Amino acid sequence: MGACARVEVRVDGIVQGVGFRPFVHRLATGLGLRGVVGNDERGVLIEVEGNPEAVAAFMDAVRHRPPPLASVERVTARPLPVTGEPGFRIVPSTGRDQGRALISPDVATCDDCLRELFDPADRRYSYPFVNCTACGPRFTIVTASPYDRADTTMAPFAMCPACAAEYHDPSSRRFHAQPVCCPACGPRLRLLVAAGGEDARRAGEWAEAAGDPIAGAADVLRRGGVPAVKGIGGYHLAVRADLEEAVAALRARKRRAERPFAVMVPDLATAHRLCRIDRQEERLLIAPRRPIVLLRGRGDAATIAPSVAPGERTLGVMLPYSPVHHLLLREFPQPIVLTSGNVSDEPIAYLDADALSLLGGLADAFLLHDRAIRARADDSVVRVVRGRELPVRRSRGHVPRPSPLVRAARRPVLACGAELKHTFCLARGRHAFVSQHIGDLENHETLRSFTEGVRHFERLFGIRPEIVAHDPHPEYLSTKYALEREDAEPVAVQHHHAHVASCLTDNGAAGPVIGVAFDGLGYGLDGTLWGGEFLVADLTGFRRAGHLATVPMPGGAAAIRQPWRMAAAYLADLSAGVPEGGRRGSSGGDAGTAGLAVRARNAARWDAVTALAARGVNAPLTSSAGRLFDAVAAIVVGRDTAGYEGQAAVELERAAVPGEAGAYPCRIAGAGRVDGGEEMFVATGHDLVRAVVDDLGAGTDPGVVAARFHNGVARLIVEGCARVREQTGLCVAALSGGVFQNARLVAAATAGLEERGFTVLTHRNVPPNDGGISLGQAAVASALGHLG
Repeated sequence: MGACARVEVRVDGIVQGVGFRPFVHRLATGLGLRGVVGNDERGVLIEVEGNPEAVAAFMDAVRHRPPPLASVERVTARPLPVTGEPGFRIVPSTGRDQGRALISPDVATCDDCLRELFDPADRRYSYPFVNCTACGPRFTIVTASPYDRADTTMAPFAMCPACAAEYHDPSSRRFHAQPVCCPACGPRLRLLVAAGGEDARRAGEWAEAAGDPIAGAADVLRRGGVPAVKGIGGYHLAVRADLEEAVAALRARKRRAERPFAVMVPDLATAHRLCRIDRQEERLLIAPRRPIVLLRGRGDAATIAPSVAPGERTLGVMLPYSPVHHLLLREFPQPIVLTSGNVSDEPIAYLDADALSLLGGLADAFLLHDRAIRARADDSVVRVVRGRELPVRRSRGHVPRPSPLVRAARRPVLACGAELKHTFCLARGRHAFVSQHIGDLENHETLRSFTEGVRHFERLFGIRPEIVAHDPHPEYLSTKYALEREDAEPVAVQHHHAHVASCLTDNGAAGPVIGVAFDGLGYGLDGTLWGGEFLVADLTGFRRAGHLATVPMPGGAAAIRQPWRMAAAYLADLSAGVPEGGRRGSSGGDAGTAGLAVRARNAARWDAVTALAARGVNAPLTSSAGRLFDAVAAIVVGRDTAGYEGQAAVELERAAVPGEAGAYPCRIAGAGRVDGGEEMFVATGHDLVRAVVDDLGAGTDPGVVAARFHNGVARLIVEGCARVREQTGLCVAALSGGVFQNARLVAAATAGLEERGFTVLTHRNVPPNDGGISLGQAAVASALGHLG
């Protein structure tokens, strides 16, 4: 016998539930090596023995050529005594419930499984739960770590002899595939319908329909009905996308008046017929995580009803990602609306009993199955800006893949996020686990989803937080939750600092940078509501270098729901000369506003609202860029009331004509010596509003006005960053906050900054909106831990 070596190899990363142990088994036996491989609470542990050259080749392959769904973060090895044991074995997992292993996100059905799904000769033909080590549910079915069938919601389904043979066969792609099943032993699909028509539906009286459930659900669609479909991470409501009456009925039932619906299409060719799709967008559509991709629509009214995305130039499109979707769209091969199964503003329903109760008044039938969902996960949403992916909502397909922290958390951290587009984050060491999208924390159901999610993550990853990071806003439910936790030390992280820290972490940077945080609003340190901020920031702190000029929000939160109020406040300021004088008058005046349509539409309340703003009663001051967009949207496109958060800005972006190069000017002036002697500037957003009014008065097309406004804001950003660079020498700008979901603004600002020699950081993996706040909070709390 020649030279022999035995090595213990530890592999950390996403290496459970992705076929890593079968890969190791095939690799080792192919190289003539002996030993064992198994999961434990950290990842995968291997002992391999044989010829030293073969062991070295084995190590190289593990490091550099893992399975496609694996993400290897670290491979370490140490020598062991040679044992001479024969063969190579997969051994049972150890460390159950200690919860340190990384869990794979849910993965769309792979091509191999699709071939089986549609092959009449295959035993899994038309079986809606086909999967293998390369695809299928992961995060949404895991109950504990490490990832084994006993710790998933597949545990109740005992494998039949045929599935067991595949599971134990090293040559099968289902070798140790935990969700493996077939029609003989796996979950079963059912279709529930109202037994007695409309009255039974309203009363919640459901009965199982005879025949093929998929065919029955397709027939409901065909007739213009609304089936509720149980997916990977929760229930969806579906309706045919070409039938205006059906889409309008779904809107009425769901109480979703204007927010656009997403569409699922049977294949990529259909997506191309509906939308203009570039190479990056196509790559995202077919990626294993299968997000909703916001695309430029072609305006095909014959295929997509107007109520799907009222007035929009963009259309949210996704491809089927589960066998149920593929089978449904084989039976009904045309675009369907597929929207979250919930009543507006509540989390997606994922438990069968809750779905039947909550959606019973919305759905005409239920296509459901008996595989439980452990963790709800809505669909992710992305768009492409300047050839790069920009996340809008991070959920299914991404969670719980961790984000690496620049500075490791010395003590475990729970970051509680903000209020809107809520996520939370748990951090330990270098890993920050941002939760799936939960929704707006404004009611009991979303709060319960948040608290249940925290408990599940704590158990799944074995993290007991010692620090709880939170927004300083005292009325946020997430803040109240943080302060009520007696088992962790509270750390407040200012809202816009968290935005910039999120962008830094997303780019693997520690700062300092010029942070541009433009959003709806956040709790400021000076008693005002911030939202148009230029910060000098790193992960441990910040100072405010500049901001948009403040303006009252007449009626407080009412001004968010009614953008015309912000128009009134800006126009009253202009009439009173506030940008020059700095003091608000008592009446608001009429100069320049009497002929505006926004004033005519709201004449009955205009004077009362401007007087409210002038007196400062229930009219908090804000520097918010989001509220500036609201004001201009009310003036330019007539968006007086908002049916959903950000609607006014979305419509203003949509209205802007392409190719317009003009940009409105905006003055930037110093405001004295503040923050340790550093000058803080003020950018007068009122100038942009004045230019908008003047151009409209001169008869300029509103689409041109909208474009010039966007270009003016982009120029403001560039000039503000240039001013900070003069003070600090910093040449890196980080753009974060919900306003930077605006593709036109991001593109214009980035191009302008780069032309002036700046390096620009934008979001890559978490959204720039408040869905990324929790990552920023965790990053700040972790970095501050290094100072203690």
